[in-house]
Amino acid sequence: MKVKRPTRPVKKKIPVSQPKPIVQTPESPSVLATATTVKLQKFLAQKGLGSRREMEALIATGEVSVNGKVAIVGDRVGASDVVRIGKRVIRLNPQESLPKVLLYHKPEGEIVSRHDPEGRPSVFDKLPHLRSSKWIAIGRLDFNTSGLLIFTTDGALANRLMHPRFEMEREYAVRILGKLTPEQMTQLTTGVELVDGRAAFSYLAEQGGEGINHWYRVILKEGKNREVRRMFEAIGLSVSRLMRVRFGPINLPPRIKRGQWLELDEKETQRLLSLIA
Repeated sequence: MKVKRPTRPVKKKIPVSQPKPIVQTPESPSVLATATTVKLQKFLAQKGLGSRREMEALIATGEVSVNGKVAIVGDRVGASDVVRIGKRVIRLNPQESLPKVLLYHKPEGEIVSRHDPEGRPSVFDKLPHLRSSKWIAIGRLDFNTSGLLIFTTDGALANRLMHPRFEMEREYAVRILGKLTPEQMTQLTTGVELVDGRAAFSYLAEQGGEGINHWYRVILKEGKNREVRRMFEAIGLSVSRLMRVRFGPINLPPRIKRGQWLELDEKETQRLLSLIA
């Protein structure tokens, strides 16, 4: 497990609960790590070449072959098979069957994009270099929001955690100027109208504060653009700090400071992969 050294001073700490396991799901062996063969589209997605659906579309074009024969969706491949996309060989190494999963503590002032016309710092500049695949960002955080970002080389895992139908929880620590009234808390948990539809927190609790600033914990089951900030703005309040502390079953470990990343070990990755088995 690697931890990158911090690149900037740590700011004042946000109220957090007691440390929890990085991955909260019950431990169970992953079929992705133990199976002798795997579906071709899942294998290609694990290699970071795209989502499983994108790989199914690619296979359907006839550009993918297994052992010299044109592949079809549903073909299974093992360590002895030769998989090609055009002339490019995609190797299946049993020792590399687990995808990489990396947690990054994003500071304010970075964008979640590889290209920015304004030339702002990118989270991708901080990640370790990959030679045969690419990092896929699971979810996004806006420029002024800090906290947990998850990256993986597995397109299927990324899709499983991000697709709206799975309703993965996103938990945030929110600081506002002022204090919510009981009526406002009810409004935020029953629903407020935004330009792109109605939104509601599935959980909202006060976490204390100093002076006129108050902290709250909120949970959403979707990831609309700037949703937390817009919900508070809808009731006339501004968010002065926002930090994501959990995405689905993955907590932001307290030991990862702003600007640091940590790669999940084999046991933690297997535990996470059990979600999509």
